[in-house]
Amino acid sequence: MTVRQVGVEEELLLVDPNTGELADVSHAAMRTYHLAASRRRSGESGAKPDDMEQELFEQQIETASEPCLQLGDVRAEVRRCRRSVGEAARAAGVAAVAVPTPVLGAGARTVTPKDRYRRIVDSFGVVGREAGVCGTHVHIELDSDEQRVGVLDRIRPWLPFLLAVSANSPFWCGDDTGYASWRSQVWGRWPMTGAAEPYGDLAGYRAVCDGFLESGAALDEGMLYFDARLAAAYPTVEIRIADVCTDVDATVLVVGLSRVLVETAAQEWNAGRQPAPWRSDLLRAAQWRAAKFGLAGDLIHPVQRKLAPARSVFDSVLAHARDAVDEVGDAAELTEAFERLLAGGTGAARQRAIAEATGDLQAVVTDLIDRTESSWLRA
Repeated sequence: MTVRQVGVEEELLLVDPNTGELADVSHAAMRTYHLAASRRRSGESGAKPDDMEQELFEQQIETASEPCLQLGDVRAEVRRCRRSVGEAARAAGVAAVAVPTPVLGAGARTVTPKDRYRRIVDSFGVVGREAGVCGTHVHIELDSDEQRVGVLDRIRPWLPFLLAVSANSPFWCGDDTGYASWRSQVWGRWPMTGAAEPYGDLAGYRAVCDGFLESGAALDEGMLYFDARLAAAYPTVEIRIADVCTDVDATVLVVGLSRVLVETAAQEWNAGRQPAPWRSDLLRAAQWRAAKFGLAGDLIHPVQRKLAPARSVFDSVLAHARDAVDEVGDAAELTEAFERLLAGGTGAARQRAIAEATGDLQAVVTDLIDRTESSWLRA
């Protein structure tokens, strides 16, 4: 069995710490970032080239880690990338915050001035204009494109649990949405998101992609926003279902679970085992429960297909992926991280607790800023 390299991309919001509202300053932050990267190439300390880029709106920044083999390295890389964007944001007079949705106002949502981004917003209207939400994207290397498609077909029922673990977006522009992950509901408005049907093989995957492109439901392959997909630029499966997490330990838990689930699916494909016959509509129901409750309510069990407590679902993940967990040696770290999260609550639960205690969403934003910055200041 192979210990596979993993990488993680995080999307963060740029927030005015005085008002708690989003700020359109990614262009200024990127200028600072490129200057730091130039210094590094000249032998000075600073950001690594290409670990940060603009997103659809100027209120967002995306980071990208180096490939890692150990979860400890993933943790260090996430912190390093957050430091790059955090220092650049500070130079622009704002804070880079690991939160999926705007807690307070979102402002005018200025589109980043790139032709592709303008085309997306022009083509999809309000779906595009309200899509400034932030997720965590996990990349796991695999051996071939055929194997990657085989993994996509076999990992489907396990993905909603990753959303439940990461749920961190209860608020939307001043309102409590009643969801633990409102980001997933906003993102689900795109026509090319969610749980896909099994593809069967690489030709089947390509046929689906071509169908979306021909229909105009996606403008290019980068817009195939499924819960999991083949990465275009890397030999990886890219899992895209998770919220961005404020706490780095939650991010590492999502990455660790993603890797062992992908490895288990790869071994099933290698052995010729067929995917579990899940309907996509029932997987959407499982994802809805994960988005609604996070870890605070029962989830749809990926094997029993009945409602079950979150701990029972976690136990089923470890049982399902036992060989892969044992191979990478992450059992204790994954279990400890999950138990801490279950006891302390998801990011959504923490945001709500602060809002209830203070009656002030500005206090929620301040806490999010402080926790995001502390994650890289102590790195």
